[in-house]
This record gives sequence, C-alpha cells and structure tokens, in this order.
Amino acid sequence: MITLKVIVDQLVSPVPGGLGRYTEELTRSLIATAPAGCEVEGIVSATSAEHYDQIIAALPGLAGLHKMALARRELSAAWQLGVATSAGHGLVHAPGLFAPLHRHDRAKDETQVAVTVHDVLAWTHPETLTPTTVARAKLMLKRARKHADAIVAPSHALADQLREIMNFGDRVRVIGGAVSSSLTLPTNSAAAENMAVELNLPDEYILTAGTLEPRRAVTALIEALGRPGAVDLPLLVVGPDSWGELTLASVADEAGLAPDRVRALDGLSDQQLALVMSRASVFVYPSLEEGFGLPIIQAFHFGTPVIHSDAPALVEAAGDAGFVVERDDPAGYPERLAAALDRVLGDAALADRLRIFGSDRSRAFSWRDTAERVWQLHADL
Repeated sequence: MITLKVIVDQLVSPVPGGLGRYTEELTRSLIATAPAGCEVEGIVSATSAEHYDQIIAALPGLAGLHKMALARRELSAAWQLGVATSAGHGLVHAPGLFAPLHRHDRAKDETQVAVTVHDVLAWTHPETLTPTTVARAKLMLKRARKHADAIVAPSHALADQLREIMNFGDRVRVIGGAVSSSLTLPTNSAAAENMAVELNLPDEYILTAGTLEPRRAVTALIEALGRPGAVDLPLLVVGPDSWGELTLASVADEAGLAPDRVRALDGLSDQQLALVMSRASVFVYPSLEEGFGLPIIQAFHFGTPVIHSDAPALVEAAGDAGFVVERDDPAGYPERLAAALDRVLGDAALADRLRIFGSDRSRAFSWRDTAERVWQLHADL
C-alpha cells in the first residue's frame, strides 16, 4: 500500500483561514480520488484530543493520523532548522510551506516532499505581513529550493514569479484550487430571504472582498464611487472594517460618500457568503497582486458579473469571463474602476454575457481535478 501523508495542521490552527479551507478541500479530494493501492494519512503537530477528533471528523476516509511529538510552534522551529522528524519520510504533501524539508535521497529511501506556495508577498509586499512571517517565508522557500522535490503553485503567474525569485529548475508545477464544497446557498427561498434580512442586504449592491491594505486596492474602489457621476449603489466589503488606523468609514468620508454607502461584512458563514455573492449586482476585485483568483471564481460560480484588475493571476483565472481594468497609473485607477462599473451596470446585455461566461468559466475548476493532478505529480516523482 502506498501512503501519501498530507500535513493537515492548518485545520486546527488558531486561525485556519484560507489555507485551512484549502487543506481540508484538497485532503478530502485526495482521499476520494486515491488510486488503487493508495491511501491518505494526515500529519498534525501535538495538540488536544478534541483537535485530533476534529480532523478525523472533517476528513472521513483518512487512513490514519500521524501525531507529532512537538506542538505547532516547536515543530515549526524544528522544521525551519531542518531537523529531521518521523514525518519527513515517505510521500509527503504540504499544502503550504510548513513542511519537513531536509536532505533526503528520493531514489534510495523513497522519500519525496512537495510543498505549496500560495503567494510571494514576503518579496513583493512585505509591508502587509509581520516581520516574523516575512522571515519565515523566505527561510522556508530557501529550504524548499534545496530539499523539495516539487513546488506547487496555484497559477502560472505565480510560478513565473517564483522562478524569478529562485532557481527551482523544472520542479515547479501549476495546480490550481477551486470553490469550497461548503459554499452553498440556503436550501429554500424562505431561508434565503430570512438570511438576507438578517444581513440587511440591499436590493442592489456592489460587492468586493479584502482589507484596506494598499495591495487590495479597496480604497481605490471606494474613491471610484465618490467620483462625479459614479454609479449610485452601496458597496459591501467581505472582510474587516479596518486595517491599521484606516477604517471603511474614514475612507468613504474622504471620498465624499455618505456613511451608509460602504459597509463591512465580516465573519460570514459559508451559506451567508454564498447568498451575498449570488445577489450582488456586480463583484469587483481590484487587487493589485494575487497568487490565485479564487474570489472571482467564487463569483463566477454564482453567476455574478465580475470586474477585476489586470493582475496576471486574476487574468489567468478569469480567462475572458471578467471585465478587466488596468492597474497602471495608480492615480487614474479609481477613474477606470468607475468607468468599468458604469459600463457593466449600465449595459444589461453585457452584464448577462458576463454572467454566462463566468458560469462557464467556473466549471474549469474542481477539487477533483486538483486532487488527481496532485496524485499524478507524486506518481511522476
């Protein structure tokens, strides 16, 4: 029996976030698509019995759970130093850079380690991360260059950035993600209407996602809505109300918008997010840099028209299904976003085409396909 060991630690981290969702969906799909004679085990740092039970419940069919002797913090430090552990042998797949990267001989000991890199913000936008996170990311990518048998990137755009940062030879593989299986609409119309009332959803609204950190360019979108003659619809932001000393209210006020024009929707459940996405008049994703375009794929999934920046990863994810806005000339970016909103919301035929194209495009991404490509990667190694 061939065993693929997946590091599932992120499922029980204090803040699982997007990486936790990615880990869960990928591992569940790897279990479902395991070839004959293969199985999937999990690797987790030392934690509580409740956390072990949580992982087993989330991943039915997991052949086993390898419980490390070290807690997450200590295990992370050990792996950063290249200390070999029992988890570092056999076939290991890491959904991130939290991985046992040390010297090994794939031919002799049948050990192979693949790691996943979701962004290169530690190099391109270090100001958006803590100094500790930046240092750890740079250290672990250097270890990956030395010891990883494969580096998975979710987009060709990110793979190109990785190659510019370090020489990985032919070890970089592009394997994208998909919409979470739990991102589903309420089961009936009454439940949906009750949820819409609870969330105080307007009949029509513009939707975006992210924080006020400069890279996300949510500020540029708010400024776009404050321009003379701009579309007069409220903006809902899936994300926190503030970033550092900036708040949505202060940014909106500076843009000349009424206080009720911009509102944060933080801590949404999967069903709530699905409903908010599906009912938006348009989803705008102005981000200046991304490793993968999951938010726009989510919007496509629910048939919502999408406007997005020309960040390479977003263009790659969207194909021809979104309305693209150039990022160059930051001073003119709000004006171009305003023009895009006016065009899409003012042309019903265009909006309908974007809905159709987006729905078709969303079908190009599935967790089953992702898992099968990961299995193929390890087979090739």
